[in-house]
Amino acid sequence: MKARQTIRTLALASAAWSGLAALPALAQDAPPPAAASEEDSAAIVVTARRREETLVSVPIAVSAFSSAALERSGAMDISDLANVTPNTTLEASRGTNSTLTAFIRGVGQQDPVSGFEQGVGIYLDDVYLNRPQGALLDIYDVERIEVLRGPQGTLYGRNTIGGAVKYVTRMLPQEFSLKLKGSYGSYDQADGIISASAPIGDLVRVGGALARLSRGGFGENLTTGEDNYNKDIWAGRATFEMGGYGQPVLMRITGDYTKDNSNARGGHRLIPGQVSGAPVLDDVFDTRGGLADPRQYVESYGLSMNITAELSDAVTLRSISAWRKDDSASPIDFDALPAVDVDVPAYYFNEQLSQEFQLLYDKGPIHGMIGFYYLDARADTQFDVRLFTTVPGLTAYTEANVDTQTYAIFGDVTFDISDQLSLSAGGRYTWDERRADIVRQNYLGGGSPVFGGAGVAFGAPGTDFRGESDFKKFTPRLSVSYKPTPDHNIYASWSKGFKGGGFDPRGVGVNAPDLNGDGIRQDSEVAAFLSFAPEEVDSYEVGYKGDLMDGALYVAVAGFYADYKDVQIPGSVACDVGGIPSFCGVVSNAGKATFKGVEFESNARLGRDLMAPGDRLNLQTAVGYIDAQYDEYITNIAGVPTDVADYREVQNTPKWTASGTLSYTTPVGDGSLYAGTTVSWRSKTYQFEIPNPYIDQKGYALWDASIVYTAPDDRWSIGLHGKNILDKEYKTSGYTFVAANPVTGAIVNNAAGFPTPSLGREGTLTAFYGNPRQVFVTGSVKF
Repeated sequence: MKARQTIRTLALASAAWSGLAALPALAQDAPPPAAASEEDSAAIVVTARRREETLVSVPIAVSAFSSAALERSGAMDISDLANVTPNTTLEASRGTNSTLTAFIRGVGQQDPVSGFEQGVGIYLDDVYLNRPQGALLDIYDVERIEVLRGPQGTLYGRNTIGGAVKYVTRMLPQEFSLKLKGSYGSYDQADGIISASAPIGDLVRVGGALARLSRGGFGENLTTGEDNYNKDIWAGRATFEMGGYGQPVLMRITGDYTKDNSNARGGHRLIPGQVSGAPVLDDVFDTRGGLADPRQYVESYGLSMNITAELSDAVTLRSISAWRKDDSASPIDFDALPAVDVDVPAYYFNEQLSQEFQLLYDKGPIHGMIGFYYLDARADTQFDVRLFTTVPGLTAYTEANVDTQTYAIFGDVTFDISDQLSLSAGGRYTWDERRADIVRQNYLGGGSPVFGGAGVAFGAPGTDFRGESDFKKFTPRLSVSYKPTPDHNIYASWSKGFKGGGFDPRGVGVNAPDLNGDGIRQDSEVAAFLSFAPEEVDSYEVGYKGDLMDGALYVAVAGFYADYKDVQIPGSVACDVGGIPSFCGVVSNAGKATFKGVEFESNARLGRDLMAPGDRLNLQTAVGYIDAQYDEYITNIAGVPTDVADYREVQNTPKWTASGTLSYTTPVGDGSLYAGTTVSWRSKTYQFEIPNPYIDQKGYALWDASIVYTAPDDRWSIGLHGKNILDKEYKTSGYTFVAANPVTGAIVNNAAGFPTPSLGREGTLTAFYGNPRQVFVTGSVKF
């Protein structure tokens, strides 16, 4: 299959270009058809501080991507942005296309089960997405996307301890609009998007978009015959707007729906089967996993209402109300073999209701806001862990229902001491209330009844826990900004980030230690064993932003230092429960970590009117460096707390990230032609805190390409795009259940020279890979 796709890919590529490429020119709108007067990065308007400011003005490290830039690049979902954003990782979480793993400046979280929360906030039209399921947003009908780096807790609240990603959909135009867009490419990629809007009278507008996103598999499941890494998504968005466009009140009601019917993504085994002798497959996108029930799906939908009312020339009131829900099922075959060795069918059910009020003041030297936020969220997870090869028919079933209520009051004000000097101060006080119901029950003779199994419950539940905990935190922010001229900004800031604690949904209560030695396992001892504390970070940043050489060069440089405390490390290990081999959660507050680094972004016009009047040659760069290390990492080894910081790494955080985009825009007839090339590079990435030579990814580079012709007035366009042109194989995540030295993490090999299984008998070392080379054509037409 891969050979055939490679031939088709090369044929498409050779017909169109030789070495022209592009990913989004950072925050750079599409060139007008004839004049090549591209909007400079420095002039892009963002809302990083919940009010409109240019990139130069805002004293925050932020990258912004306009809709035109995203279309030019052929960006498919928000994970494409990570290649051109410093110190940022955005990727699909192992078994699905729709669940997001996000890390910014070393802070994040990749465990999707209830009880664990993201370290990077994802916002859809200012609505916080509380869970990672359905958060890997596809890009369509978008106005811009902003990536904010560093803690944003004052204005964005809970769980933005690493940063935030803001997905902003476009406002409906005042005249009738209809746009059709289609894509076709390698691996039978066939995408279609239709968006339309129409005015109803002078004040009301209605519109919507429908997207069909499909692709064949990069590989095949050799056991089930299904495509592996395919894509089968329906998505839609509908909007009602009233007011705006000079009116004092704007009401915007939006509903969205996404259904991902893609097959489960099966992993690639990195070692032979230790019992079956199954060899390692030649194609990394092929798998042999036999678990096919429940059928994979992710369904997410939501409704939001955003009202902005200008009460006077200085005061604005804003209300953001939202309800969201997502349900998903996933057959996770950890061992990636037909045998039921380590198989985990899982359900995830999430729902949230949120309300935010903001009162903004902007007059004279004072720019500020105060606000209130409320969130009521439910996250329910059910899963089997089937270990039939270890003990025939043994299943450990877990049901974890974790509910969260959050209240917060916040404020932020900027005072312009002079035309050059500004001081900003803000703070947020958060109340988190976490309630958990966790049940764990062993079944023998098959899977649990929840997943249609015939297993029979035996023994008392390993966990039967109900508890709650409250967390309160004040997260302030201070910054000072000095602008020697409006085109230059030198700033310094300090901010505190906070992520609430909780309860380990996979923890086994019967393994809780008898802390008082009375021989009775008390509820308080179980609660202490299952709970983990909040984590917090103090972040310091200094930076410079400048619009130089009459707009020909935009530069942003930031240096940061973060002191990270009580780092939450969720994980799962092989364990014994009542003398029976099983699967347990292990969550610890590892201790302390220090993150320090530098980020550099630039957008330079190298020349214009070079070969034709109105043409432009542009170079955009983005470089990130981070020294992320644990200063203290306490883990329990044979009952003894041990500091293993010297042997642990920060996951999903390469030391270096870099990209360069060279682009050329020129008038062609009455339209314009864009062509460019982007190379991005990431240094070695550790998938987990314990280094693993099998699944950790060495440094690698990706090369992408685009060439796009746009007709006058943007009436139609056609483009050719290439992703990962050199077909680089690179790992993005994985599963590991093999024996290792508890201190150093060194893998323990068996007599055959392969890693010794710690859970199941076959040995689980399974990897997932980034997309191979893809080439596709896009076309759009507007009416």
